[in-house]
Amino acid sequence: MDRNIRQSLGACVALTLLAPRIAPAQVAIQCPGDLDGDAVPDPLLPDQQPNPDYRPDVKCVHLSAGDGFLKMADGRQLYMFGFSDLTGVPSADAMMTGMLAANFPAPLITVDEGDRLYLTLTNVGMANRPDLFDPHTVHWHGFPNAAPIFDGVPDAAISINMGASLTYFYQVVHPGTYMYHCHVEATEHMQMGMLGNLYVNPAQNKLANGTVLANGFVHQTGLTYAYNDGDGSTRYDVQSAIQLGSFDPDFHDASENVQPLPFANMRDRYAMLNGRGYPDTVNPDPLAPPAGNGGMPSQLQTSRVQAAVGQRILLRFSNLNVTRFYTLGTVGVPMRVVGHNARLLRGPSPDGVTPGHDLSYVTNSVTLGGGEALDAMIDTSSLAPGTYFLYAKNLNYLNNDTEDFGGMMTEIVITP
Repeated sequence: MDRNIRQSLGACVALTLLAPRIAPAQVAIQCPGDLDGDAVPDPLLPDQQPNPDYRPDVKCVHLSAGDGFLKMADGRQLYMFGFSDLTGVPSADAMMTGMLAANFPAPLITVDEGDRLYLTLTNVGMANRPDLFDPHTVHWHGFPNAAPIFDGVPDAAISINMGASLTYFYQVVHPGTYMYHCHVEATEHMQMGMLGNLYVNPAQNKLANGTVLANGFVHQTGLTYAYNDGDGSTRYDVQSAIQLGSFDPDFHDASENVQPLPFANMRDRYAMLNGRGYPDTVNPDPLAPPAGNGGMPSQLQTSRVQAAVGQRILLRFSNLNVTRFYTLGTVGVPMRVVGHNARLLRGPSPDGVTPGHDLSYVTNSVTLGGGEALDAMIDTSSLAPGTYFLYAKNLNYLNNDTEDFGGMMTEIVITP
């Protein structure tokens, strides 16, 4: 072989060896007892013998972080960032399944007090903005993490880059209504839609049948409570998440069209409950997929509340908005606020057994700022059957941008 050719080939080989390589996507799910990488613990081995790594108190969740679209109640389509639920999806399919699958609000996460939660986040990247390499995190707002690495705040924790995964671990303690969101470039990513609800059910739900609580209340199997109240006062039959939020369409359009983001001029013009404006809020089904999502629905959660006369309703309010306080109210439907920021409104117990002083209160309206949560009970025993409204007392939020008679309003339907 000619000497010059050999030298040229040698130079090419050297450059190839020295050239940086793009690492392949690494979807790594940590879930004790999971045998097939789908984030679902398996109680049995393939030979039907008990799985020694299975624990009934382990709960696993797999989320993707990416982009997508959603449709406002006036028909306008907006670009968004968001999370989607990959739990049950094989790890080999996670990247493709998670692309353009963003939900708003983010998938609801429900766990029990005492659970060991393994939450894996996979960053699938931005299908519509391949120029963006934004990392993402999960921040469980208000949760007392044992280690800052699991808190999701980039200053003290790990941010997940595109094509990578990280599993967060939580030893679930206090029951109540929480929320979660991405904490990377928080104002931008939260405005773009990376917001979701998270409840923790109390250990009191699992008391033995016939357990006598304070005031002679007898627990029965199947009863559910908002908190470990000790007297059955937070018992409910129907629950509903009511996530308050709003979008600035100019901010979303600028992000989609690769324009400077108008942080200083941010003005939310679409006020929503669970990612929808009225009348979409009362549609009990997932909304039709927007055109940009390739057939994937992005608005899955209704805000319509329905109960029969005599049932007790638990409304789990949360405000994850970055620009506004909101006040929601009712007409003719009193609400008893029993919890605030995942804490029961109750004074200290005088003896460690007797429930403390009741600090709950009755109201027709609740006001929440960003990052706040409230738990409110509605006793329907004194209500006549019919349709009642839960709506923003800030009347300028009862619209879908310039379209009147929409926005932050939904129905509470009481049946005979």
